[in-house]
Amino acid sequence: MAAEIVNPRSESTADHTGQEGGAEPLDSFDPAFALHRGGKMTVQATVPVRDKDDLSLAYTPGVAKVCSAIAEQPELVHDYTWKSSVVAVVTDGTAVLGLGDIGPQASLPVMEGKAILFKQFGGVDAVPIALDCTDVDEIVETVVRLAPSFGGVNLEDISAPRCFEIERRLQERLDIPVFHDDQHGTAVVTLAALRNAARLSGREFGELRAVISGAGAAGVAIAKMLVEAGIGDVAVADRKGVVSADRYDLTPVKRELAGFTNKAGVTGSLEAALAGADVFIGVSGGTVPEAAVASMAEGAFVFAMANPNPEVHPDVAHKYAAVVATGRSDFPNQINNVLAFPGIFAGALQVRASQITEAMKLAAAEALAGVVGDDLAADYVIPSPFDERVAPAVTAAVAAAARAEGVARR
Repeated sequence: MAAEIVNPRSESTADHTGQEGGAEPLDSFDPAFALHRGGKMTVQATVPVRDKDDLSLAYTPGVAKVCSAIAEQPELVHDYTWKSSVVAVVTDGTAVLGLGDIGPQASLPVMEGKAILFKQFGGVDAVPIALDCTDVDEIVETVVRLAPSFGGVNLEDISAPRCFEIERRLQERLDIPVFHDDQHGTAVVTLAALRNAARLSGREFGELRAVISGAGAAGVAIAKMLVEAGIGDVAVADRKGVVSADRYDLTPVKRELAGFTNKAGVTGSLEAALAGADVFIGVSGGTVPEAAVASMAEGAFVFAMANPNPEVHPDVAHKYAAVVATGRSDFPNQINNVLAFPGIFAGALQVRASQITEAMKLAAAEALAGVVGDDLAADYVIPSPFDERVAPAVTAAVAAAARAEGVARR
């Protein structure tokens, strides 16, 4: 079975208006609705069932031989089922894009989209699973019970701080990769772009001071990865200002964050922290005043990644910054998770990794940065998602790192 990048539009659905009272169908005037009618994916068999002989092999009695063999040698499930080539894309619908807590059913178009991106860009089959529960224990137990069918779990659009605990507990209980893309996919692509920005400007990565706006899933993960990669210093700001050890209102996650960031001891507002900073990374929304951007170090990097409205509009950022990146596809240097997660999972599944380690994520970032090569320029510090070199490079790097880390099983 495989997730196809097609939209089946049968005659049986052609007369559905999608609105009550026979109103004009939504897709008659909006191409987004037209594309989504009937869903964005389907299931396709990989073997023929043309006659009774095919049927007897694909189903009973032939299938019983395979089932019995797996019962005796459980590891055979990887060779004789789809398990090692399929990922569960799991959400509870509490933090969907910029829409927030819209629930599991409304999240499905996004989860279908994620699944077809897995297939399109990484050759990985994926199944969207929207859970009608938000309790941490219930989500963990549900995913654990679903896990025998899958080679990996991609957690998606689950609100912070619950997402941190859910991921951690699943990683402890499962022997397959569990990856919260809102955290780690964003961090991998950000690191890759920042590595290239530093290379372009001739600066050492270890000399940069970064400020991150947003202490949610993405902000925390980016901070961890930048520190792991050896950045000079990074401070993270939430709605109340810089996360620092002297604050008494921090959650456990933010207390941990304060323990390994902000070596300079910066306190106060985001704007104050930006004075003299080399890097701004925005993953929170909101607006950063132009004066704060102007106060950054000469030749700074501005990665304003909120969608659809960047924290700093590129026209403003370009007045002061040497490199500007956003989360939007209509500006250069798009920080897009699709550059990371398909290849990361493809590499992990290729070697049947038991987990995705920090070294595997760092390897993915290095490989992604390397795709740019000698074409590096201010408007090209990160490749396009449609660059066919991206997924193979990330896949190979992740697989090699998994073997080096000892988490590969083949």
